[in-house]
Amino acid sequence: MAYHLDDTELYFFNEGISTAAYRALGCHACVGLQGERVYRFAVWAPEARAVSVIGDFNEWNPKADPMHMVGTTGVWEAHLGFAREGQLYKYAIVTADGNEVVRADPYAFRAEPNGTASMVYDLPEFAWTDGEFLARQKDTRHRPVSIYEVHAGSWKAGLGYRELAHELIDYVCDMGYTHIELMPLMEYPYDPSWGYQVTGYYAATARYGAPEDLMYLVNRAHERGIGVIMDWVPAHFTRDAHGLRRFDGSCCYEHPDTRRSDMPQWGTLLFNFDRTQVHSFLLSSALFWLKEYHFDGLRVDAVSCMLYLDFGKDEGQWLPNQYGGRDNLGAIAFLKKLNEAVSELPTEKLIFAEESSAYPQVTHGLTDGGLGFSFKWNMGWMNDMLSYMEMDSFFRKWNHNKLTFSMYYAFSEAYVLPLSHDEVVHGKRSLLSKMPGDYWQKFAQLRLLYAYQFAHPGKKLMFMGDEFGQFIEWNFAESLDWLLLDYDKHREMQRTVRELNRFYTATPALYRVDDSWEGFKWLSVDDSVHSVAAWMRMDGQGGALLCAFNFTPVPWQDYHVGVPAAGVYTEAFCTDDARFGGTGDYTNGPVETMDEPLGGFAQRLSLRLPPFGAVYLRYEGDLRDGQDENDAAE
Repeated sequence: MAYHLDDTELYFFNEGISTAAYRALGCHACVGLQGERVYRFAVWAPEARAVSVIGDFNEWNPKADPMHMVGTTGVWEAHLGFAREGQLYKYAIVTADGNEVVRADPYAFRAEPNGTASMVYDLPEFAWTDGEFLARQKDTRHRPVSIYEVHAGSWKAGLGYRELAHELIDYVCDMGYTHIELMPLMEYPYDPSWGYQVTGYYAATARYGAPEDLMYLVNRAHERGIGVIMDWVPAHFTRDAHGLRRFDGSCCYEHPDTRRSDMPQWGTLLFNFDRTQVHSFLLSSALFWLKEYHFDGLRVDAVSCMLYLDFGKDEGQWLPNQYGGRDNLGAIAFLKKLNEAVSELPTEKLIFAEESSAYPQVTHGLTDGGLGFSFKWNMGWMNDMLSYMEMDSFFRKWNHNKLTFSMYYAFSEAYVLPLSHDEVVHGKRSLLSKMPGDYWQKFAQLRLLYAYQFAHPGKKLMFMGDEFGQFIEWNFAESLDWLLLDYDKHREMQRTVRELNRFYTATPALYRVDDSWEGFKWLSVDDSVHSVAAWMRMDGQGGALLCAFNFTPVPWQDYHVGVPAAGVYTEAFCTDDARFGGTGDYTNGPVETMDEPLGGFAQRLSLRLPPFGAVYLRYEGDLRDGQDENDAAE
């Protein structure tokens, strides 16, 4: 590392285009003027009257090691030859009005465990062995993606990064998931925030170990063929005194007008995206985790909060943009800048938008006027499906649109279908508890929900514990109820999810054409009387899978659906299989089409649909040939 700050990098930083600001700002070991090892400290505090480094190495004396501003950049610099790795430090800042505040380093790579200070620390030269895995990551929109969302502290309480690298990764491989999504691991002070109120945007939380331990976890996941996504929080930050709030006595990171800075819903502060240095700070943070920790992607939290100035606010609590509108133009510019920077990386990295509004073209390309995200969470699908599943089956016939409405917009974006942590906390109950009916019916309907999710266009996400039917709500302070696996119904639920994952990843019809009508065809869309939906998924190369769902407790023994190709359809998966806790009484053998028209098709099938059950049937032939015959018959 160079002794003095690089003028070009400081220029990029102030222009809002730096993607590696962490290499200039923060604490870095470098070679001194006499060839000795020294640490260079650098911090952006543009309105400060004076800044000094305080820490274990100078008895926290603000007069001992003053810093100097580099020209007019707003960045202060100092070199300390007596600082040592592992020592704690902060910045003592004299504000413009003469008061002194003490802050942690926004660019620190490591923070004090259970404290407020930063730590002198060099990022390790980790021996990565994942080059082959990274080289294979491409064209993910047309590959299977099944994500296991994890809170590191409560999957199994007491495990650190290194323990998770073995127990969690082995479990994920056994269950057939393709990716892990880790809830925020950037340093945060308040456990009940789950990591969503950040103080250290470059520091892996010390709760579970050192930075090299987290690198070990990611590397081992890659060795086992598992991608790793991290939840990243660029919309807002915590008000804690050692953090970013009024960093140098002025509003460096937040807007000076409280109508732009306050987020009353969460008690946090919003980033000021009209400030170029904030762009550099967050751009560099995103690229830091992707490049230095080899994460395969980021889930960008609360994108709607970034896009709209009035998000979560009442009248009078927000300030319009310069054109009188509600769009946060600075944030929109930042998100485009972020996705452009990520797209230029040498290997594919995925950026997921947790975006709950109807903002257009979130996953469309930047050259087409879109925001450039890889995928968007389909919050509408999640809300509609859970609302539908929670109601007594008797009432579902009058709410059939909740089941089918998602297909009206399914291909407007590249979607992930989430069943996330937000749906199993704060009195919402676990997924299993949401299901109505008796004990058997609850499990049957949860299996049905998962089968519907896996057959529906879009990538998949499931929160930890849902795979084996956790009964109680998720509690961040406790382990999942792994003891439930001593009971048959929960083992059978786990087996269902395991087999669904494996079937999904082995069936191109379920993922290869995930983003257009060419991969989907309705067979039964409006049968509200029977609460049945059925469709065909196609892989674009002749392979096809018929998927049918019965959302009532009544078995339909002779349910007819029209199909686009004549021939034989063989059952490939059934949630009513006895191995999954079903009755085993309503499976289908090979079914041959009848030359009787139905639903606009020249042929039909007679199916057995189990109560609260789903069936997948594989078309035994080349759909392209079958469709040609069907078209001729019509």
